[in-house]
Amino acid sequence: MDLLIIGGTRFLGRHIVEAGLGRGHKITLFNRGITNPDLFPATEQLRGDRDGDLTTLENRHWDAIIDTCGYIPRVVRQSVEKLKRSCKHYTFISSISVYADFSKPDLDEDSPVGKLQDETIEEITADTYGPLKALCEREVLAGLEDRGLIIRPGLIVGPHDHTDRFTYWPWRVAKGGDVLAADNPGQHTQFIDVRDLSEWTLKLIEEGTSGVFNATGPATPLTMKTLLEECKTVSRSGAEIVWVDAEFLLDQGVAPWTDIPLWVPGEDFAGSDQVDISRAIGAGLTYRPTSTTIEDTLTWARSRPVDHAWQAGLEPEREKSLLQKWRTQ
Repeated sequence: MDLLIIGGTRFLGRHIVEAGLGRGHKITLFNRGITNPDLFPATEQLRGDRDGDLTTLENRHWDAIIDTCGYIPRVVRQSVEKLKRSCKHYTFISSISVYADFSKPDLDEDSPVGKLQDETIEEITADTYGPLKALCEREVLAGLEDRGLIIRPGLIVGPHDHTDRFTYWPWRVAKGGDVLAADNPGQHTQFIDVRDLSEWTLKLIEEGTSGVFNATGPATPLTMKTLLEECKTVSRSGAEIVWVDAEFLLDQGVAPWTDIPLWVPGEDFAGSDQVDISRAIGAGLTYRPTSTTIEDTLTWARSRPVDHAWQAGLEPEREKSLLQKWRTQ
């Protein structure tokens, strides 16, 4: 197939490109040439800005288009209007953050999505990100109808993840010692290896699939305790996991999700890591072992400079201080 990828050089995009090339597809990239511009030198590169500068896309045709980096409905609308006659199929990478209410488990693709009172808002915040993605989906489906495919991933993890939200755990556990973890060992967690997501997305495109799909994993429920024990096994670490009370952590100003990745406390988010993925599994989504994701992520993390600035996780001194306070309170 002849594929156009909007983005294509950062994390999910680069893995989709690699998977697409591996499956024998012809790839064209459209982006600003800012992030990893030399990543795929043998691949056709079209430069432009999806917000107002789409001229390099004129008079071109592709079998399918994959939009990996749409966040603002007005901007996505430009791409849809420009390209809906230039392709047979259009995939938009959205997010499970679109849902309005995470207080209950088993959210499926028909669950209500978040809304904005003012749909012209373009500032991306924790409160607007999901509803803006939902509005982007609406633009795609309005323009492409039964040629539109919406993928709603959960947390995407694996090599080249610049957010460190998953990478922190294999890395920290591998270092050993006392590892601070939040509250509940039985808390569910969900994520999807970027390579599984990429291969499955291409499979759906090859089959001409349309519609909306949640895309996270693993296939069976996974707890934080099991995940961290798996990190220990993979890295052969003697780390000791110390489960610290959520109220204590919040009182100490510890930020869920960023200071302690994968931790989302509170009843309002009780279902955020128990999203229904039966439709995706029915459409052929498969998962590599969690141990493989951990091992490959850790190998990649170790390849980075030692002075790499972590984007998530506790600084060592702060972790040590919190553990001391917890034990002496």
